[in-house]
Amino acid sequence: MKELKKISVIGMGLLGASISLAALRAFPSVLVCGFSHRKQTRQKARRLQVAGEIAESLEECVRDADVIIFATPIRTFPVLFGQIRPFVKHSCVITDVGSTKLMAHRWAREIFNSNIAYVGSHPIAGSEKRGVDFARDDLLAGANCILTKTPSTRLSALRLLKKFWGRLGCRVLVMTPQRHDRIFGHISHLPHIAAAALVNANSADILPFAGKGFLDTSRVASGPANIWTDILLTNPRNCIQGIDRLIAELKKIRTAISQQDERKIEFLLEKARTKREKMIAAKLKQKELF
Repeated sequence: MKELKKISVIGMGLLGASISLAALRAFPSVLVCGFSHRKQTRQKARRLQVAGEIAESLEECVRDADVIIFATPIRTFPVLFGQIRPFVKHSCVITDVGSTKLMAHRWAREIFNSNIAYVGSHPIAGSEKRGVDFARDDLLAGANCILTKTPSTRLSALRLLKKFWGRLGCRVLVMTPQRHDRIFGHISHLPHIAAAALVNANSADILPFAGKGFLDTSRVASGPANIWTDILLTNPRNCIQGIDRLIAELKKIRTAISQQDERKIEFLLEKARTKREKMIAAKLKQKELF
C-alpha cells in the first residue's frame, strides 16, 4: 500500500464519488483522480471536491495510475477497457464495482490478457439516491465487499485490493465470479425484479393509498433503470432461475388461497417469517444491522 501513488475512479455517480471521497480520507498522500464522460458531472465533482483531481479525459485519468476502479454501468466495460488499454502501465491493478462479475472477468481476460491484473470488486453499499451530489465518504463503512477471482487472478493484486477496501471500512470476502453472480442473482437482482413487478401490478390511481409496508417492499424499485437493465442482462441465467423459483412459491400461495387451505397458508407464511427472523439474527450478530 505504501507504493500507491495514484488511484483513479472512472464514473462519478453516487458510488464512484463516494469511493473517491473515502479514498481521499484513507490515503491522504495518494492522488485520487476522478473522471466522468459528462462535462456537467465533472464540473459538479470539482465543485464538491470529491477527488483530488478531476481529469478532462479518460487517458489523463488512467495514465500512471496504480489502481483503476470502474464505477460505470456494467455494459460500458468492454468499450472502456479497450479505450484505456494503451495508456495503462503493466503494474496497474484494475477493478470495478459492478453488481455482476462473470461477464466483467471475461471482458477483462479478452482485452487485458494476462498483461494487466484484473480483480472484480462488489462493495455492497448504495442508496436509492443517485449522482455525485449524494456522495458520502462513509457510504462504505461497515459494508461487505466481495472480491472475485479466477485461477488466473494475480494474487498480489488480490492482496492489494483486500487492503484497499479494508482501509475504506469494508469487510472483505473472496469468491469466484460464478458463485457471486449466483448468490446476488437471488438475493439482490431477484428482489429488484419482484419490487418492479409489484409496483407495475398496481394501477397508478391506487398507489397513493399505499402504506409503509408497500413502500418498504417496493423500495428497491426506485433504483436507476439503466443500471438495473445492465445488471439483469449480464446475469440472465441466475435471474431467470430466481424468477422461476419465485413463481413456484407464488403458485403455492395462490393454490392454498384458492383452495381456502388455512393451514397451508399459515405454514407458508410462518416458514417465511421464521427464515427471515434467523437471517436478521445472523445480521445482528455480525453487526451488519444496528
